Amino acid sequence: MPMPGELPKDAEEAKQGLFAYAKAWGENPLPATLLATLISAQHMRPFQTIPMLFPPILVFSSYLNVQGFKKDSAGLMSAWSMAYFVLARRRQVKLGQKITVRGATRGVTMGLCAVNALTGGWAYWKGNRDEKPKPLVGG
Repeated sequence: MPMPGELPKDAEEAKQGLFAYAKAWGENPLPATLLATLISAQHMRPFQTIPMLFPPILVFSSYLNVQGFKKDSAGLMSAWSMAYFVLARRRQVKLGQKITVRGATRGVTMGLCAVNALTGGWAYWKGNRDEKPKPLVGG
């Protein structure tokens, strides 16, 4: 897949567009880990129990992805990202609190939640599972 700004080498690469990038983002283990890090940064001090239930699930989603369960990982990331987005959206923030480092972190977290929910949902919808099971160890 060519990077934005590069010319494609053949016609097949030229056909890949926004949806191919969305599927690649949804099947990547990094966005879930990044979201877990941002959520932890916001809710660790002072410790808030309900929001801190999300990072372990998102890290588990990354683990599933690394183990080869890309479709399942994308669905898990999408669902829990949207759940956190809905939970965080309920809290109203004054304008003065938005122009702080904590407010910027919250904005980036909510933006990443929205992107993860959309791209993970797309990757889950368009993904396919491997039919033959892979051996856990060895050959």
